[in-house]
Formats: sequence, structure tokens, C-alpha cells
Amino acid sequence: MIEVLVVDDDVRVADVNAAYVAKIPGFRVAAKAHNAAEALRLVEDVPVDLVLLDHYLPDETGLSVVRTLRERGHQTDVIMVTAARDVATVQAAMRHGALQYLVKPFSYGGLRAKLDAYATLRRTLDGGGEAEQAEVDRIFGALSATTAPDLPKGHSPTTAELVRRALMAAEGPLSAQELADHTRLSRQTAQRYLKLLERAGRVRLSLKYGDTGRPEHRYEWAASV
Repeated sequence: MIEVLVVDDDVRVADVNAAYVAKIPGFRVAAKAHNAAEALRLVEDVPVDLVLLDHYLPDETGLSVVRTLRERGHQTDVIMVTAARDVATVQAAMRHGALQYLVKPFSYGGLRAKLDAYATLRRTLDGGGEAEQAEVDRIFGALSATTAPDLPKGHSPTTAELVRRALMAAEGPLSAQELADHTRLSRQTAQRYLKLLERAGRVRLSLKYGDTGRPEHRYEWAASV
């Protein structure tokens, strides 16, 4: 069983997230915490494989918790589960070693997709030994595999993941041109991947009407997937 510590300052949210985890085969809730100090203490006292970590905690931020864990030598895996969407926080979470970043609000299906991908990663790594390039690619791609499954020929999972991260980090919906500016993709490439991800239900489309009367297409990552 993969032992999970659920950390959220809101008791009700922590209970909901814990209930989600308990429904997923192979996972068990080891404990719940509602502040940084409690989370750090529990990692010391309770066997924990994975921390579902909110960023907004009453005493410290989730990022400071990750930083302290690493300073203390704990290699416990972390998935950020938070409403924080700013680019700086997302980038810092990656730099400090968070494996994934799930933006609130999300559904049971959204969390299950992340945890199933995490379980796949664990099974791959538990095999040990040396890895050829294909195995390395599979390891690094395990957690992003849910971004855009069954990509048509000629489409890159790496580019789809780049689009996902840009949309998740944005403060609101982006146009194809804004996404291109954020990612340094061409506008045509950005538009192609946005339409692909929208058809797959990964991206939500909205229309913004301007003075010309012609609506602008704007896109945001669908939090429920």
C-alpha cells in the first residue's frame, strides 16, 4: 500500500481529499494534517510515501514544508494540491521536487488520474537496475501521461505537457496567441494543441466578445481532469 499524508488547512477539504484517496486501490491515508508543523511532525512519526500538500497553510507555506523536508533528508514524494496558480509558485514547487501540481477545485477523477500515474511511476522505479533511453523516457513521462492520451501521429507529448503547464500557471483563460507568447510556440502550433486538448476534454473553451463583434477564443485547463 502507498501511505498518504493529506495536508490542508480546511478540515472539510482534508476530509474530502482523504475520502478520495481511500477509494483508490493501492492507496491508504496514513494521517491528516492541517498546518505545516503538524505535517512535518507526522512525516517524522508515521511511515509516509506521498504527501498531498496544500500551499496555503496557517503557519507556513506548502513550499516551505517541501524545502524543510529536503533539508532534513526526507525523500518523501509530494504532490501539491492547491488553489495557488501563479507561475512563481508552480516553478518553485517543481524546483523543490514536487512531482505533480493539481489545481483546486478538482474532481475525484482528477485526483485519481494523478495518483494512478504516481503508482505507475512507483512500480517502474521499484524495478531497479539500469535504464535504457526508452525506460528513462517512460519514467519521466509517467506523471504527465494523463495530459493528452492517444495523441494523433505527429503530435508531441512534451508539447502537450508544455501547453498544460502554461494553462495551469495562467491567472485566467488564454488566447492562442497569449499561449504562444508564454510557451514560445508558434501561434499555429498553440492553436492546434489547444483544439486537440479541447476535443479530449482537457481544455475548456470560452468566448470573449470585443468591439468588433467577433468573439475571441480563450482556453483554460479543465481542473476536473
